[in-house]
Amino acid sequence: MALDWTMLDARHQFIPLRDETTIMSIDRDSQVEISLTIPPSGTAATGGNGVVKKMKERGRLWLTNMRLIFITPEDGKTKPSFESLSVPLDAVLSSKFEQPYFGANYLVLDVKPSSGGGLTDGTSVEIRFYDRGIFEFVSVLEKTRERLVYMRRQSMEEDENLPAYTSSGSTPGTSASYADTPPGYDA
Repeated sequence: MALDWTMLDARHQFIPLRDETTIMSIDRDSQVEISLTIPPSGTAATGGNGVVKKMKERGRLWLTNMRLIFITPEDGKTKPSFESLSVPLDAVLSSKFEQPYFGANYLVLDVKPSSGGGLTDGTSVEIRFYDRGIFEFVSVLEKTRERLVYMRRQSMEEDENLPAYTSSGSTPGTSASYADTPPGYDA
């Protein structure tokens, strides 16, 4: 997961990665709100500032088969606290669907940050929708994550299914006889 790493084109749209397809998008400006909670990177003794950083922006959201992408609108009036957020689906450690008594439902994701991505361990992301319910999005996100994990496990298992080793010139269960044995040695 990284802040401001999403490649954008001239129209301020994200540029997809190789083999990446869009599954769902909410691409009307200001209909999605992302709140980031970034814990301190260390204690004051280790050079950290010890302050929790909170950032909140409204913008557009895309779910692809590889990642979750959020982009703030380009209005030119104010500089947003972050321009984009890219979360690989395999970096989502956990998700929690919150249903408060008052207010709209929202989703909380605990994520693993990418090295050099501007975030720290323990970073959480809150996603809120303002023009629709979030339940459909949560369902599609979970199914997409499950499929990605399944496909990764399948590819790992395929890599582990190597053929059994047999020495050249012999069949399994028999010993090879060599012509150049040491003197006085019978094989």
